[in-house]
Amino acid sequence: MTRGPATPLPSPKARRRLREAASLTQTQLAERVGVAPGTVRAWESGRTTPRGRKREAYAKLLKTLAEEEESAARQAARTPQPAPPPKTEPTGDRASAPEACAEAEAEPEPELEPVAMPMPMPMRESAPEAQPRSTREPVPEPRPAPAPLTPAQAFDALYEFSAPALVRQTFLLTGRREQARESVERAFQTAWERWPEVARDRDPVGWVRATAYEYALSPWQRFRPRHRHPEPPPADPGDRTLLNTLLRLPPRHRRTLVLYDGVGLDLPETAAETEASTPAAAHRLLRAREAVAGRLPALADPQVLHRRLAELASNERLGAARPPTVRRGGERRARFRTRAAIAFTVALIGTTALTVRTAPTHYEPPVSPGQAVRGVPPRVAPGSLSDEELELRQKLRDQMQDGPERLSPQLE
Repeated sequence: MTRGPATPLPSPKARRRLREAASLTQTQLAERVGVAPGTVRAWESGRTTPRGRKREAYAKLLKTLAEEEESAARQAARTPQPAPPPKTEPTGDRASAPEACAEAEAEPEPELEPVAMPMPMPMRESAPEAQPRSTREPVPEPRPAPAPLTPAQAFDALYEFSAPALVRQTFLLTGRREQARESVERAFQTAWERWPEVARDRDPVGWVRATAYEYALSPWQRFRPRHRHPEPPPADPGDRTLLNTLLRLPPRHRRTLVLYDGVGLDLPETAAETEASTPAAAHRLLRAREAVAGRLPALADPQVLHRRLAELASNERLGAARPPTVRRGGERRARFRTRAAIAFTVALIGTTALTVRTAPTHYEPPVSPGQAVRGVPPRVAPGSLSDEELELRQKLRDQMQDGPERLSPQLE
């Protein structure tokens, strides 16, 4: 049985644009799909991708929003736009004109004979340039706008701000210092490769954190040679016991506990980052707390557990590489992948061309294999003839084999 192709979805940026065009909040969209608001936030940021029935419902809703947007655009194109009102240039002080009109209406006019007189020109106020220099107020000079950060500078700022904390958090998941450092560096290298998407994300730190956790908890890590050599445990006995307790938890429960009690995320945000529903995340959190409290009863209080996790992560001296080193490492890996893909493509094309060149152009029937023939008497070596054989040979030589040469009729 084979699965059908997944329902196509627009890009994360297009998903957010369709929702905002329909004047829907993330909470309203989540209610219509049947998921948590944090899950919708993760879908629109590109950190996670919907699957199964949720993907079909989400794709159907986005298609409906796109159709509504197209119909609204067509209707707006058909409706004629009203002409703008004519612009009138001001001929005086706008603020004093209504007051002058009100005063003119309030005062009674004297009775005079109608005389045709030219209308006086309205007096304009003097421009600020006509005032003397001594009475002018000093005009403050505009401050120069700060120069925008380059992508490399923005990446370096994000790395220096969040990398040390992410290394400590990843150490709580793996219990290995070098693996935690490598996981965070790989996550930032992936973020640098997809920097336009990460820079527009509402939570870039969450995007990198999710990528680092996925790499650190990958089941392929156990097959690496470095995984076979254990690292020295923490020096403090209490830290060593807490770390062993965390490592005995299932990976999903351990990740949920670190995100909620260690990092301090909300339950919907924890569920969205672990790609689970809110009830499932709550169940994993409770099971993880019970397991920790079973071995360490003093950590049954969530506040005490949060403080102990922070202390365990802070007691380890975990450093991170410099941002330029991480960026150059990601660029080297991207170049290596590109060259490997090009080499593989060239090898594939060469193999295909060689196969086409050496392939037969016509059909040649295969030669059937030989078979043994049975029933034939074996050959006898020649020898001297017996008397009977000599007599038979002489008789055959004397008689004509084909009969007489010519038949002649005879009378009886």
